[in-house]
Amino acid sequence: MKPEMITLKHGDTTIKMPASSLAKLAVASVFAQVLPPAANVQPIYPHSVPELGAAWPGQGGFNAGLVAARDDVPAHYLIVAAKDVGDHEWGGRGIEVKGISKTDGYTNAQVLIGNEESTKYPAANACAEYQADGHHDFYLPAAAELYHCWLNVPELFAKDTWYWSSTQRSAFSAFYLLFDDGYQYDTGKHYELRVRPVRRLFI
Repeated sequence: MKPEMITLKHGDTTIKMPASSLAKLAVASVFAQVLPPAANVQPIYPHSVPELGAAWPGQGGFNAGLVAARDDVPAHYLIVAAKDVGDHEWGGRGIEVKGISKTDGYTNAQVLIGNEESTKYPAANACAEYQADGHHDFYLPAAAELYHCWLNVPELFAKDTWYWSSTQRSAFSAFYLLFDDGYQYDTGKHYELRVRPVRRLFI
């Protein structure tokens, strides 16, 4: 069945196109006039992305690479803070916190910081309090995010100590990572280990 054709004439110009195509053009034109302009957000172009491990101007730290979309979290770059924020207990020893993720440190932060016993989670609190370049959305990375940092930018971390993740193993232990060799295991939440905040930059 041949599509219905429409002929448009304007002066000496004649345009002949399928009716369905003309309808799409008309709808697009209406939306372009009715909808407000897009928010003034600068898009990220490949040429504007710093190399792995390089400082990302205005983003509060260093580029730790692209993290693929997972579940309901869109693809994003992981930004590592420029410095550690000390040694802290994971906290909450004896408490098995519900809703803790192996991959989503941001969600972990919401659970730990929003907990009524929030003062019992010093490592997560230290990251939440960190600010840089006007950004106040840093958090303690989950176990998978910490491993992502070891794969991409191990040179940004000290090699003679262990770093806490925000992923617990049980009521009494949580996961940590040693950046000297990528060894990842769990230890008691009452130990004071090194802490490094991260944040997300969505593309």
